[in-house]
Amino acid sequence: MPSNPRANLRQARGRAGWTARPTRPRLRPAPEIPTEPRRRPVWLFDLDDTLHDASHAIFRTIDRRMTDYVARELEVARDEANRLRTLYWRRYGATLLGLVRHHGVDAHHFLRETHDFDVAELLRAERGLARLFARLPGRKVLLTNAPRAYAGSVLRELRLHSHIAARYTIERMRIHGSFRPKPSQLMLRTMLARERIHAADAVLIEDSARNLKSARALGLKTVLITRHGRQPARRRLAGSYIGLRIKTLHALARRTPR
Repeated sequence: MPSNPRANLRQARGRAGWTARPTRPRLRPAPEIPTEPRRRPVWLFDLDDTLHDASHAIFRTIDRRMTDYVARELEVARDEANRLRTLYWRRYGATLLGLVRHHGVDAHHFLRETHDFDVAELLRAERGLARLFARLPGRKVLLTNAPRAYAGSVLRELRLHSHIAARYTIERMRIHGSFRPKPSQLMLRTMLARERIHAADAVLIEDSARNLKSARALGLKTVLITRHGRQPARRRLAGSYIGLRIKTLHALARRTPR
């Protein structure tokens, strides 16, 4: 019988340990990549004209006391004192910085004298803020250029003191012996490091566009509140550093900043 070439080839492969068909390697299931749980936001709240309407009466009281202080301590006329108060506020973000830098004023004495008054009679704010803070997920941090005692009084009157995890007032904004209030990026980076906050998780709620611009440059999300103060001027503000505009704090529960 004539030989079958294909049969002979199969027999030769069998003797050599070959298989008739190459086996396909078994595919193992891909390992599951652990995903990092979504971090909760950290809300950084300004105080004046953000948590309450300071422009209603409180700012006028503070401005008057600051002008009186400058006139008394520097021994200048009241008009000149008012000019210096405004000049330093616009140039440095806080009147205190100009007085310390140019006149050697004692910072703690200035803060105590200008903010020592009863805030309860002058305070105006949205209703239900304590309930809002209780529902709002994530940590809440106070970030204000105001002094500690005054900020504490306002928070207690608003019943928000128990909801604030950390308070950064102007006394805590000293770096290497110098005051660095908002909009200082160095202060913001230092605060984030102290609180172990990722910049991408932080949301700054402010009435000051200048402070928001500084924060956005560091990667924070930003919210401009427009209800208090000079509303028409703030409505005209435009820029990519403003992630969200809101009129009331209650809008935070319904909207997410960009």
